[in-house]
Amino acid sequence: MLRVGGLTPLSTTDWPGMLAAVVFCQGCPWRCGYCHNPHLIPPRGDSEIHWDDVMAFLRRRQGLLDSVVFSGGEPTLQPDLADAMREVRALGFKIGLHTGGAYPHRLAEVLPLVDWVGLDAKAPFADYARITGVAGSGAPALASLEAVLASGVAHEIRTTVHPALLDDADVARLAQNLSAHGVTRHVIQAFRSQGCADATLVQYRRGAKV
Repeated sequence: MLRVGGLTPLSTTDWPGMLAAVVFCQGCPWRCGYCHNPHLIPPRGDSEIHWDDVMAFLRRRQGLLDSVVFSGGEPTLQPDLADAMREVRALGFKIGLHTGGAYPHRLAEVLPLVDWVGLDAKAPFADYARITGVAGSGAPALASLEAVLASGVAHEIRTTVHPALLDDADVARLAQNLSAHGVTRHVIQAFRSQGCADATLVQYRRGAKV
C-alpha cells in the first residue's frame, strides 16, 4: 500500500482553481536544502497514515472536493502510486501530482491517470546536484519534463528560488532552457523558511551570509 506521511483535508493552493485534498507520500531520493517537508524524506515516517484511512476520509468527501493531489516527498518513488490513483479516481475525483521528476519511467506510467502535474524545475539541468545533493539528478528531471510535455496533460513548471542557491543568471538560464523545450507556464516560487531544516538557508533569508 501507498506509504502516506500526511494528509491535508482541504487546499485551494496545491492545484490552482481546484478544491483539493493533498496526500503527502513518504520518501524522497533527493536532499534539497530548502525542503519544507524534511520529515517526508526518509522512506518510512514516524506517523504514517494507513491507506485505508485515507480512502475512508475521501469517501466522506465525495461531492465536496474536486480533486486529490499526490504530493511528497516524491510520490513517484513508490511503486503503488498508480494503484492508489486508480482507487481515488474511481471515487470520482480528479487527480493532481506534485513531482520533482526523479523517476521518469514511473512518471510515464501514471501520467495517463493524472489530470494535472506540478513539476519542479530546480535549477539548470547541468547544475541539479547543487540543489538535490545527488550527482546526475538533472538527467531524470529533464526526461520527466519531456514526458510531461509530450503527454498533453495540463501542467505547471515550478522553480523555488533561494538566493544562496540560484542567482538571477541561473534563473534566467533555466527559463530560457525551459522555453526552448516548449514550456509556456513557468512559475517562480520564493523560498519559504517554514519547515526548512537548513538553518544556514533560513538565516540567509533573514539577512545573514552563508
